[in-house]
Amino acid sequence: MYDAAVLIGRFQPLHQGHLALLHVALAQARQVIVVLGSAFQARTPKNPFTWQERAQLLRDALPKSDRARLVVLPMRDYYDEPRWAQAVRQAVAAQLPTGARIALVGHFKDDSSGYLRAFPDWELIRMPRQGAIDATPIRDAFLGATPSTLDTALAPLAQYLPAVTRTWLQQFAHTTHYAALQQEWRMLREYRASWAGAPYPPVFVTVDALLRCQGRVLLIRRGHAPGKGLWALPGGFVEPNDTLWQSCLRELAEETHCALPEESLRAALQGQRVFDHPQRSQRGRVITQAYFFDLGQDTPPEVRGGDDAAHAEWLPQDSLATMEDQFHDDHWHILDQFLGLLARPLPP
Repeated sequence: MYDAAVLIGRFQPLHQGHLALLHVALAQARQVIVVLGSAFQARTPKNPFTWQERAQLLRDALPKSDRARLVVLPMRDYYDEPRWAQAVRQAVAAQLPTGARIALVGHFKDDSSGYLRAFPDWELIRMPRQGAIDATPIRDAFLGATPSTLDTALAPLAQYLPAVTRTWLQQFAHTTHYAALQQEWRMLREYRASWAGAPYPPVFVTVDALLRCQGRVLLIRRGHAPGKGLWALPGGFVEPNDTLWQSCLRELAEETHCALPEESLRAALQGQRVFDHPQRSQRGRVITQAYFFDLGQDTPPEVRGGDDAAHAEWLPQDSLATMEDQFHDDHWHILDQFLGLLARPLPP
């Protein structure tokens, strides 16, 4: 018997395969620690449910006698595997006494299961895949339905859905979040369909501009899906005849009407970095070059939203740390990399 069994997943939503792994973990250990991924993010078609909602689903799916043995740890997506694995280890260790015997329960479904190799000091309880289902077709059926057609849409998947999940989805379909997620889901499907005939999956290149001035950061609210209404850095796709730098200046001007001359921006440039995590964008494989400008104590230039931006505003840097769930894609994490919004995990 292990002191603790760790189960890592997103559970978007909880299905019978997840539940089977959870029961194995409960049978193998005195305590089960579920590391709940993609926490603190804005709702999206890929992550439609908050970590609190998913944690409640997990608890509701268990007998009362087992709930007391379950610990749920929300874990953000760092878009940096070593940093993420270190954060997971630290969060689990904080729940257990020194020297606790820990097992990791999971199965190698596909390339997304590589995280199981990141914890060689935990004994792996390697399980076969529990059925032929994963959460993606469940989300597609759910978001492609309507409140009145949901039961019919989910009927082919009924054997894979615990009763608590079916009930939850039926209730969620009557919330305001449902319609907004469906709009995003339809846009993304149409977007992917537009290049589905390409001989290879395309790799998109974008640029983003991070401007800081007098302790404030220039952000936009996105005017269209994906990420409609969420905060983001001004930026966009690279034009065929532009350099990365030229595209950055163009997108900044189009989305914020920031009138700073190029010479001023060159003087304010503090750094640049490529962000290329394969899962950083729901559009597909998107690599962005981000430029960080610090305008010091000069008066912040006047800005207003334009092009894809419904609004542009200078927000206090001190307010950003608590706004993670209000940002598009990984833009909050780009801010973190340049501005240090999060304390870095301690060395192992």
